[in-house]
Amino acid sequence: MDVTASLPDAVAPSEAVAALPRPAIAAVSAKPSLAGATRSELADALRGLGLPDREVKMRVAQLWHWMYFQGVTRFDAMLNIGKALRSLLTEHYTLDRPAVVAEQVSIDGTRKWLIRMPSTGPHDRGAEIECVYIPESDRGTLCVSSQVGCTLTCTFCHTGTQRLVRNLSSREIVQQLLVARDRLGDFPGLVSPTDGLIPSGEGVRAVSNIVFMGMGEPLYNLDNVRDAIGVLSDGDGLSLSRRRITVSTSGVVPQIEALGRDVGTMLAISLHAVRDELRDDLVPLNKKYPIADLLQACRTYPGVSNARRITFEYVMLKGVNDAPRDARELVRLLKGIPAKINLIPFNPWPGTRYACSDWDTIESFSDIVFKAGYASPVRTPRGRDILAACGQLKSETEKLRARARLMLDAEAAEA
Repeated sequence: MDVTASLPDAVAPSEAVAALPRPAIAAVSAKPSLAGATRSELADALRGLGLPDREVKMRVAQLWHWMYFQGVTRFDAMLNIGKALRSLLTEHYTLDRPAVVAEQVSIDGTRKWLIRMPSTGPHDRGAEIECVYIPESDRGTLCVSSQVGCTLTCTFCHTGTQRLVRNLSSREIVQQLLVARDRLGDFPGLVSPTDGLIPSGEGVRAVSNIVFMGMGEPLYNLDNVRDAIGVLSDGDGLSLSRRRITVSTSGVVPQIEALGRDVGTMLAISLHAVRDELRDDLVPLNKKYPIADLLQACRTYPGVSNARRITFEYVMLKGVNDAPRDARELVRLLKGIPAKINLIPFNPWPGTRYACSDWDTIESFSDIVFKAGYASPVRTPRGRDILAACGQLKSETEKLRARARLMLDAEAAEA
């Protein structure tokens, strides 16, 4: 019995929340979606339809423009492609995006989407992930997920309490941007929202930056992350600069060099502690790759320079890692690394054992780092009211399952 089926949705409609109907389990589509496909995948699809090699390159370029620059969702909208080929593509493929199960809008304009990937079988509801859009006056940042759940168990992170289900494919990663641009009117011909919270103007895209800081550890899915970034950064389509794409890792040291060499994006390190014994608790991956090894990988990261600094993320936990001696040790550890230190006020979530550092403590910590010559901005918490802030993401499926387990435990106790 699916005990979650009898539970109410965790996202209730209100002025701040737009909840969409939950679809029933759908039959597996016989037609896969090409949305999010790489150029080589599109070429393979066209060859599979019988197109000769001499024609494939031209058709890939046409598809690419319509899919990723224009953002069309139907093959019959591709007006410079012959009717026969459009019909053939429609017969075998779609351009469907994954379903948006729920959308929440924070009072500060942050938007969180619960996205359900297509099901893989008759008893599969489809994997669910969360994706967050953060608008600012001069940019719009999309926080994307790379895995369903997370293999890490960072004790301050809500996502870390959810088990790893699987890696996302490169298509599923790209599809998060397609969904966001659809919802934000960020493709030509689409109507942009008029709430004043999304950057606008001639040549301005609502989504200008991508951060791999959603669910999952990107470097445990590096091949798919690399292929997805190839699509995201292609100048003939989605056209995001790799300098506006940041990949955040908790410290998978063996993959850091490959990220810089093969992908060339900006790098962020979830550091959060300056002593191994504390980081072993906060970020258990540290037991495998301790701080010294992690920082050595940062020093040799391909392309690192004052113009391409590494961001070190440091969540401020009250009475845990926020003392002046921690700030001074952080400065000592990072000596010689072109770095920016991003101080993150802890974002609470149900059941956590941590609290956010007092504001005076955060400011004192920031002052020590700044006076040592490092930029040390304090990240303004965004989307806290919809659990969309850093460390708060956890898919709705897991929330419902957790609630179901609590109900069953309570029933068992009463029996």
